[in-house]
Amino acid sequence: MDATTVPEQLAAPHMTSGALLVLVGMLLVAVILAAFAWGRHLKARAPAPPTPEEQPRLPEGGPVGDVVENREPDELPRTDQRRTPHELKGDGSRSRRGS
Repeated sequence: MDATTVPEQLAAPHMTSGALLVLVGMLLVAVILAAFAWGRHLKARAPAPPTPEEQPRLPEGGPVGDVVENREPDELPRTDQRRTPHELKGDGSRSRRGS
């Protein structure tokens, strides 16, 4: 065997590599189609969106439980130690005095 035949053999097209590419391509298309069909199946099983009659409505008197107030921040005492969340109280604000 001389040196010119080895590169020629390596560069020669192989029928199996072309068939393998076609097979991989067909497998990829099948996976994509199966994913599409599965997604449509899941969407068909999902409940329909509510109709306008099924939407929640406000009570006759309007919204209930609204509180309008001015709030001021809770001041933290100055310390050299860092505070952790469990050492803080409340939500960090309180009702404004005099209002």
